[in-house]
Amino acid sequence: MQHTNHNINRWWIAAAGTLLQLCLGTVYAWSYLKNPLMQTYGWNNTQVTWVFSLAICCLGLSAAWGGMNLGKIGPRRLALAGGVLFGSGYLLAALALHLKSLPLLYIGYGLCGGVGLGLGYVTPVATAAKWFPDKKGLVTGMVIMGFGFGALLMSKVLLPQLMAASGGNLVTTFIWLGTGFGVITVACGLVLRYPPEDLKLPGKPGICAVTQAQDAGADLTTSNCLLSPRFFVIWGVFFCNITAGIAIIGFLSPMMQDLLKRSDTHLTKEHLDAAGATLIAVGSLFNGIGRFFWGGISDRIGRVFTFRILLATQVLAFLVLAKVPLPWVFAPVVCYVLLCYGGGFGTMPSLVLDVFGARMMPVIYGTVLTAWSAGGIVGPQIVAWLTDHYGAQRAAPLAFMVGAGLLGVGFVLALLLSNRAFGEPSGTRK
Repeated sequence: MQHTNHNINRWWIAAAGTLLQLCLGTVYAWSYLKNPLMQTYGWNNTQVTWVFSLAICCLGLSAAWGGMNLGKIGPRRLALAGGVLFGSGYLLAALALHLKSLPLLYIGYGLCGGVGLGLGYVTPVATAAKWFPDKKGLVTGMVIMGFGFGALLMSKVLLPQLMAASGGNLVTTFIWLGTGFGVITVACGLVLRYPPEDLKLPGKPGICAVTQAQDAGADLTTSNCLLSPRFFVIWGVFFCNITAGIAIIGFLSPMMQDLLKRSDTHLTKEHLDAAGATLIAVGSLFNGIGRFFWGGISDRIGRVFTFRILLATQVLAFLVLAKVPLPWVFAPVVCYVLLCYGGGFGTMPSLVLDVFGARMMPVIYGTVLTAWSAGGIVGPQIVAWLTDHYGAQRAAPLAFMVGAGLLGVGFVLALLLSNRAFGEPSGTRK
């Protein structure tokens, strides 16, 4: 386990983790690239969506592996590996586009980039939780907030500027992105480390003492936790929240453009592209704020009650989206969905920490992220299949109804949970 021999301002750790997450979160702007890729290379919705689905799938699986091995490898080396792989994924994707090779694009952006995403994602979250046992919901929410803001950076700053500078050349754009992200993520990885044993909070015992006092699962084993009914329920709640939200994220720009085309046939392609990019950017703000906002709220009202609110209100939101296909309704309701989607990510680390304890947190949280892998395939692929077979106009209401059903299942599962620590007798801590 990595430790330092000197104290470092723990907010530098949080800042580096947030910047790392900001770079990684650019994956959520994938829908900005969907139409250019389909128009340039002749690929269909399902083919292009598989690139995004594979990246999210590999993210969750590699995050699970990273969480299990974080204590042995250390946060710095794991984050460095993630940064190198993430940047390399863009460079391989550039080569794939140059060769017009869809399989290589799957390998580059989907497999290599996705593994980098997972290793980079789990590291700052688990590390920040160790530095801030007194503000775990707030700080893990803040770090994960960076991931939510990544789509804003990508859709409104990086992609428009780089595409304009390259004359719309996707190969050149991906080369610049891979180089820039590689440098920044590696630099952030060099900052990450575990807190030293003797570091103290103002007026409080050392961090390790606080963490150990909170670790109700000191005698637990990994198998006991991963095979417990409570783990599977938590996994199911996370999966339902992710699947519904990521289905929208993967098609945010095309959905908005389709609604606008139906409401005003005189809009030009430039106007439609700008509107799609704007919604991605605004939605990413809500996604990012949701991670910070709901993470902080969960410190006050409890993690489980927070998830119940997130899921129940989203059921209503998805039903509205299915029944009212108007742009001025779609945009604000989608932003609320993304606020709750981000809220699930901002709340989950603290829920795992509360239930399974600090010692088990990296392993259990990493494994819970496999729900992201499953959701990253199921959600976008449902929408892509419906769009290719029924057309965008008929597919959207069907997809929203499926999302409402998933969220309803998640709410029922959340009713089965409590905030008490794993292994405590029922009723000892609510």
